[in-house]
Amino acid sequence: MIDEENPEWTETDFKRAVPTRLIHPDLAEWSKRRKQGERGPQKAPVKQAISIRVDKDVLATYKATGSGWQKRMNAALRMGAERLTPFVAAKKKRSAPAR
Repeated sequence: MIDEENPEWTETDFKRAVPTRLIHPDLAEWSKRRKQGERGPQKAPVKQAISIRVDKDVLATYKATGSGWQKRMNAALRMGAERLTPFVAAKKKRSAPAR
């Protein structure tokens, strides 16, 4: 398919090309702020990036569920953490220094 309004560039076109920063410095400055796909700073970060090792089949299962698999994995970890809360509280009581 040929686009008459946007023809393919020739060698001459490439030789005549000028960097955007020389023609539109305001746009060039804006493009430096963030890369494509990069998130901006969060107002109140609520999550922490970590590195965790999981079995290959577990990871494959979550990834097979499609987009949003990280959220689903986080939800499963949250359910596990909620089940552990009573044990953590009991351990804190036992290890608290006597007054």
